[in-house]
Amino acid sequence: MNMITNNPFHLRNKTILITGASSGIGREVAIQCALVGARLVISGRDETRLNETLSALSGSGHSAICADLTDQEQLYALVDQAGEVDGVVHGAGIDGVIPIRMVSETFLDRVFSANFNAPVLLTQRLLYKKNIRDGASILFMTSIAAHTGTVGVGPYSASKAALIGLMRCLALEVAKRGIRVNSLSPGLVDTPLVNKIRAWLDEKDKMYPLGIGRPEDVAYATVYFLSDASRKITGTSFNLDGGIPFT
Repeated sequence: MNMITNNPFHLRNKTILITGASSGIGREVAIQCALVGARLVISGRDETRLNETLSALSGSGHSAICADLTDQEQLYALVDQAGEVDGVVHGAGIDGVIPIRMVSETFLDRVFSANFNAPVLLTQRLLYKKNIRDGASILFMTSIAAHTGTVGVGPYSASKAALIGLMRCLALEVAKRGIRVNSLSPGLVDTPLVNKIRAWLDEKDKMYPLGIGRPEDVAYATVYFLSDASRKITGTSFNLDGGIPFT
């Protein structure tokens, strides 16, 4: 047996839809998926940055579709243009940081619309249109904040925790088609957004036994969940947290 050609840690002959691919973690996920052979359909709200991601991808046959997934018409258009896929990475979302005493209904609606409603309704539409092939993999990008208590991130934490609850139900519903559904919960990741506050980032780094994550750490785990190497894993919330203790 040729151990190289039979290595399951690749995405050759797979079409993967990645949302939130215009920057940060989503961009790195797209880059790494392309490196291991996937044909990508990438989506994001910023057309200029999305095209920058597209130009950074190795291989060929990739496409970029600009879409705001909180808008039903744009979400439906994305599904129609994406076609059939072998994997979906729900990377789009917003932070939703605010103390509970200052939360308003409008703020909650905005956070849940982007972080919960959009990925759920995108998945629903893909399933309804039969655009997710049998044996595919669906991955929700959540957060370690869904498992821990942190001051000021209640709405964000709640939206990500809601995704984990739904993920486990969905995994049972689509198992008969061999479709796997999991979620990945990263801890703090060194992205351009948080890198702007370097002193704060360096202080937080001390809390993580293995240090804070980098976008490629999340991307490598994503490739695993999309690949056939994880074909018997479903309904799982995987913590990528650098060993930070839960308190």
